[in-house]
Amino acid sequence: MKKMTRLKGAAAALAVLTSAQAAQAQDLTVAYFLEWPMPFQYAKVKGMYEEALGVDINWVSFDTGTAMSAAMASGDVQLSVSQGVPPFVVATSAGQDLQIVDVAVSYSDNDNCVVAETLEIDKTSASELEGKKVGVPIGTAAHYGFLSQMDHFGVDIGTMEIVDMAPADGAAAFAQGNLDMVCGWGGALRRMKEHGNVLLTGAEKEELGILVFDVTSAPADFVAENSDMVAKFLAVTAEANAMWNSGENTEEMLPVIAEDAGMDLEATRATIETFVFPSVDEQLSAKWLAGGAASFMDGVASVFLEAGSIDAARDSYASAVNIGPLQAASDM
Repeated sequence: MKKMTRLKGAAAALAVLTSAQAAQAQDLTVAYFLEWPMPFQYAKVKGMYEEALGVDINWVSFDTGTAMSAAMASGDVQLSVSQGVPPFVVATSAGQDLQIVDVAVSYSDNDNCVVAETLEIDKTSASELEGKKVGVPIGTAAHYGFLSQMDHFGVDIGTMEIVDMAPADGAAAFAQGNLDMVCGWGGALRRMKEHGNVLLTGAEKEELGILVFDVTSAPADFVAENSDMVAKFLAVTAEANAMWNSGENTEEMLPVIAEDAGMDLEATRATIETFVFPSVDEQLSAKWLAGGAASFMDGVASVFLEAGSIDAARDSYASAVNIGPLQAASDM
């Protein structure tokens, strides 16, 4: 009997060990954007995330934040780095249970709409955009910026032909003269500007309350079940941001980031110089995750609801922000 008890105990111990090893070996799939250079990519290439988390990470690139939402809904992706707030709002307004766990980047000068140079339309003649054809990645930060700018200028979007296009596709169509106006970000936006002009600068948009920032997001149940893993992931991101923000590691990090982003060195430098990577303390302040982000999402939802882009808005988006993992990361 004692021998049988010992055998059962050994079997139970083995089962626990096997379960722990399986959990340890579980892969993590993380979504990100190409042509969107950020310090986390240095940590990505150098294996800093795998070392801190103790798991293999499968990095998958996407064209839009709406595609990230779909991948998280299907369970194919557990974390999305630099998802735009508007696609996050679209998904959560539709009932998808996602949470913001950090502010990835602020970039009011790197997300915009461009008008074809042949039209010679600027902010003083924006009303002439009525009836024009526009390429917009629907449900993204660029879409929100487009709606907000058209509202500011009093342009009736009901008169416009709006085509849902990823930024890269929109840039290509714009270069061929198939669009009057196009909206996007990153490398695609730079290509768009080769054939047109913006109506408002980043600073002008911010004065109107048109903020542009991305977040790291994840399904709420994944965060709840893997809070320590999420915290460790955010701690590595914060470390990479601090390395970049110090200004002491630029020449070491930039080539690594550029290659991973699929960009040449100078294009990477030009793009990342327009980005701001808030520190953890800044992210946890009232401006961002301690109130500001939720209030901003209320405004985004209101604009989308009025434009008919979503069917309903949540009473509040405060529960869609989870600062727990980032607070834990600050102590690591």
